[in-house]
Order: sequence, then C-alpha cells, then structure tokens
Amino acid sequence: MATILVKNIKKMVGLGAPAAPLRGNDLSRVDSIENAYLLLEDKVIAAYGAMEELKQSPGFDEVIDASGRFLMPAWCDSHTHLVFAASREEEFVDKLKGLTYAEIAARGGGILNSARKLQAASEDELFVSAWKRLEELAKWGTGAVEIKSGYGLSPEAELKMLRVIKRLKEKSPLSIKATFLGAHTYPPGYKDDHAGYIHSIIHEMLPVIGAEKLADYIDVFCEHGFFSPEETEMICRAGMQYGLKAKIHANQLNLSGGVEVGVKLGAVSVDHLETMDQQTIELLASSDTIGTMLPTAAFFLRMPFQPARQLIDANCAVALATDFNPGSSPSGNMNLVVAMSCIQMKMLPEEAINAATINGAFAMEVHHETGSIAVGKKANFILTKEINSLAFIPYAFGNNLIHRVMINGQWVSCTNQ
Repeated sequence: MATILVKNIKKMVGLGAPAAPLRGNDLSRVDSIENAYLLLEDKVIAAYGAMEELKQSPGFDEVIDASGRFLMPAWCDSHTHLVFAASREEEFVDKLKGLTYAEIAARGGGILNSARKLQAASEDELFVSAWKRLEELAKWGTGAVEIKSGYGLSPEAELKMLRVIKRLKEKSPLSIKATFLGAHTYPPGYKDDHAGYIHSIIHEMLPVIGAEKLADYIDVFCEHGFFSPEETEMICRAGMQYGLKAKIHANQLNLSGGVEVGVKLGAVSVDHLETMDQQTIELLASSDTIGTMLPTAAFFLRMPFQPARQLIDANCAVALATDFNPGSSPSGNMNLVVAMSCIQMKMLPEEAINAATINGAFAMEVHHETGSIAVGKKANFILTKEINSLAFIPYAFGNNLIHRVMINGQWVSCTNQ
C-alpha cells in the first residue's frame, strides 16, 4: 500500500464532508488549517491536520514539501459537452462579423454543425479527441466531470457518444458522470415533426441506454424554440423510468419554465440561469435542486452573467461549471470560471471555490468521493504555486497558479515553480 505525505502546507482549504450543498453564509466559509500535512494511503486521504500533530514515520513512499503552497480540493465540473468531433472557430469569426445565431444556424451552423461532424466521426476518433481534452482538464485541476451527449441527434450517433463516455469512465482516473441530452435540439428531418423526434428519444434511444447502462442523468434544453416545459417533463419522466435523474438546461435565453420543471421533478440541477426573476429565484431556493451557473458561456456569447449574488443571498444552492463545448464555451478551464465568477458576478473567492468544488460534486452526486479534503475521499487535490492568499487565485486570473495536481492518487501535472 503506497503512502504519500504532503507536509509543510502553507494552508490547506476545503476540509470536511458536508451532508448537503453549501448555501447562504455557509458558502462563504472555507474550513482550513495553516502549516498542515496530508497523508494519503492507497489513493485515498488517510489523515490530515496541523504539522505539530504529525506522527513521524520513516515508512512513507513519497514525501512532498509544500512550503509556501496552498492545497485545495480538485475542481468538480458538473456541466460539459466535451465529446465532439470538431471545433467551430469559423462561427466565432462569423459572430465577430455581425452574424446572429439564427443566421449562422440558417447556414448550417450551430448544434446541427456539430451533429453532422459527429455523425461522420468514428467512435474511436471521438474517444481519442475526448481523451486529450480530459487530460488537459486534469492538468488544470479538474478531478470530476459530467459529460453530456447531444451532438448525435439520432439513435445511432447519440448511443455512439454515450459509449465513448462509458469508455472514458472506464479508463480515466477522473470521476465521470454521463448525461443523455438527446433533447438538445431538433434534427433537420424532424423540424416539423417534434412529436416524432420525442418518440424516437423515448422509444428508440432510452431503452438501449437503460439496457446498456450508458447514462446517469437525462437532460433537456428547455427553451423557446427548442423543447417546451411540457415536452421537457415528458422526456425527463421517460428517462426516470430507466433510473436516469433529471438535469435541465434552464433559463439561458428566456424565462423558459425550465427551473419550474426541474424543481417539480426533483432535478439534481438546473443549469445556465442567465435569465431569472425573483419568483423563480425563490422557487429554486425553496428546493433541493442545485442551480449551476456557467459564466464562461455567458462571457463567450456576450450575454448578461448569471445573477449569482441574488441566488446566493436568497439561499439557493449554487454550483459553477464550464459548459465546455465547441459552440458557446470552448474552454474547460475551471480556474477561469472561478475568476470570472468573482470578477463579473461578485462572488467572494471562498464562495466561488466552494461552488466549484464541493457543490459541484453534489451537482453530479460524487460528493461522497471528492469535492473536499476528508478522510476516506479520493486523493483529488490541487497544490498551488507559492501564493500569499486564497483570493490571489481569482485575482491573478491570467496566471497558471497550479504547481501539481493529483487525481485518484496519481500525479497528473507538475511545474518547476
């Protein structure tokens, strides 16, 4: 059994194992120990505490001197679309030239562009490209990630995506959750036959997903022009019959009714939330559903940022995630998400870090194994470069402050600084 000791940690943060997502004032509290140690045994956290409490032993397989460095839980990114066939920077340029989303879509762009390219790619090609993205996410400090389908839009292609995610789960040291998002948009062949596509989701895709255990969650893009609240509920309830819990794309462009459906269904999370009113905020606050904010998507689309302060002050449970995808958030860097949440949404550093770690873990139900520093949890953590305070992480938003990253007891990233 391999033992690793990390000693002389300047400050270790994110301690403990809360029983529920952090809300309100609790979100701004980060339990910590100065001049600390962390002991790992067989890829899990065995003990931690102040250095003066450390019982010296000659039997450690590896000893890391973390003088001057902070140690914190690895990021938990609960909303991504990182399985895709190709980037879409040509659409990015079109937007800069003034084309609207509708105009780009009319030229064959948007989600349908990704769907065409994904349908033409093989499962192995998709796996190789997704694996490279996962490796990059790990080096940025992400230890848990949720990955959605949704660029297939046909039974064959959606199942292909989910089988890629299953392979990633089996090979990667990261904690991975899979979400079926067949209801991302309507394929061209069903443009005027919405009921027909929903029938395909319920009767062609879901039975195979259930039989092969290809997904943990079911998601629907509940938005004007996409799937209505009634359609969202129908699709989610069909998925729930196969043991899939709901996670809904809600209120990105309009007050779409997605939050209401999510709360009604007891969804694990409702994600996006750029468009919220007081009534919807109060409804979310009264529920156990987590509101996941995706600030880099709002940034990339030049949309108003999510009303983080109102959500937190109303006592909503909130998480942060990247929405990593080729169309509206082509970055999986959680460090940038945390910085942007502080700079643009006025979250305190402690609030943003909690939302991106333990609350993100709750938003994909891996809180029992990661998201905080606690005995028995996976050895998933970030060791920073030498910094003076926790606030320096979002403050120095353009700098790479990661020295080393450990995921499931394995070092995945290391710099010389």
